[in-house]
Amino acid sequence: MKTHITNFFRSVFYLYYDGFVNMRVGKTLWILIAVKLFVMFAIVKWLFFPNILQENFKTDTQRSQYILQQLTKEK
Repeated sequence: MKTHITNFFRSVFYLYYDGFVNMRVGKTLWILIAVKLFVMFAIVKWLFFPNILQENFKTDTQRSQYILQQLTKEK
């Protein structure tokens, strides 16, 4: 039973591996996707989402008290 599962995962791996090795246009598209994801998650986060807790509070205790206060305040 274990060898069937191992062979299944091995065959799935080689299916995708052979597909990526033999593709031409797809490699360029995957590079574009990777660059786009890097820009979205690294650069945009760094520019538009500053660490407000780090800027407004000096210690971890102050930050945790602020978060607790915000989570438990009544609306």
